[in-house]
Order: sequence, then C-alpha cells, then structure tokens
Amino acid sequence: MRDEVPRTVTAICSSLQEQIGHGLLQPGGQLPSERKLSELFATTRITLREALGQLESLGMIYREDRRGWFVSPPRVLYNPLVRSHFHAMVGDQGRLPATEVLSARLQPATADICSRLELAALSSVIQIRRARRIDGRLVLYVEHYLNPVYFPGILDYDLTRSLTELYASEYGIHYGRVRFDMVPTALHAEAAATLRTAPGSPALRITRLNRDQHERIIDCDMEYWRHDAIHVCVEVPE
Repeated sequence: MRDEVPRTVTAICSSLQEQIGHGLLQPGGQLPSERKLSELFATTRITLREALGQLESLGMIYREDRRGWFVSPPRVLYNPLVRSHFHAMVGDQGRLPATEVLSARLQPATADICSRLELAALSSVIQIRRARRIDGRLVLYVEHYLNPVYFPGILDYDLTRSLTELYASEYGIHYGRVRFDMVPTALHAEAAATLRTAPGSPALRITRLNRDQHERIIDCDMEYWRHDAIHVCVEVPE
C-alpha cells in the first residue's frame, strides 16, 4: 500500500504531461475539476493534489483561487540586457500585455527604501503598485518606489502606461545604469492575493535599482513573477 500512492502520482503526472504535450490540453485551458479528475484516475483528492502540485512545480500547470487548475501558457522571454519595458517586451513576442494600477500614493519611505534610494531618514517616497497580465492571465505583481524630487505631479498621469515612456516624455529622464537582483522566493500575502494564488507560492523576485542619464538613483522596482510565466534568457555579446 505504501508504494501505491507514489505509483498513482506518477501515473497521473505522466497522463497529464502526455495530454499537454500532444496539445489535447491547450495552453491557458482549464483542467476538469479536482472531483472529476479524482474519479477519472480512481484516486483520492489528497493523491491527486500531490500530482497536480508536482506538475505545478514544473511550471506545466497553475492554480487560481476559486477558479481551478489551468495549463500554463508559454513563458515570456526576459533579457535584462535589452533596454525595454513590459508592454514592449511582451508585445514583441506576439503576446498581449495589460497593466492595472492597484494604488499610487506619496508615503513615508521604509528604512529599506531609504537605503536603496539613498534618501534621508523619514523621507517620503512615491509608491505605485501594479498588476500585469499576459494574454489576460495575471503573471506579475510589482511595487515601484520613486524619488519624488524627480517626478513632481506624476500621480496625475495615466500610470497604466509604461513608466519608462512617461519618464522620457514628461520629465526628460532616461534610464542609465540598472542593477538587477534576481532570487527565487515565495509570494507574500499581498502579491499572492493580487495574482489569485496561495501565499507562499513559488515566484521569481526581480529587484531593479535604476539610475538616470545623470547617474542619479531615481527609482526602485520590486517585481514578483509567477515562476511559470518567465524565462530569463541572457546572451552576452563578444
């Protein structure tokens, strides 16, 4: 009996992988309910969820709270060496980008943000929180922290557009040097709720510290990507 559960999990994983591989389960398509899948494979919900969890960790399927399980679409390619922005990067790959503003306000800067942006103690910072979609799927939760000295009145603009383009068109500011930090992480509660998944779900956190053409530190972005939505691909020129 102890060997039965691993064999069942393996069989479920193999069956669903085969269906996905042959295109019978389409990217973005919804799987049958857990009840129906349990009946199909003649197993318990616990065993089924173990199999689904393994496929999720491989990036083949994903779960949305109160909606169910879905086949993961192809990952978007992300090259940090290419100067671009979310809408251009996604659109150039034939995908449909969208951005939703969750909140935008001037607030006290945390000690961490003061350190990153080289602000004095008890400084204010502009925080913009956004959710981003690819082909309608929520894939990215991002927090932007802007030095308000460089962006007066920015909260009055349409913040669903590219900040890169907004900086250039309205403030004459262009990105210069950028520092990237990428680490696997677990989604905190706010990010998980935005992406409609469970807190603690695997993610890739990309933190960008941005300087402008005058070498001034202007902002910091903290991106939380669903782990199955992104493929970091870097080609270093000779």
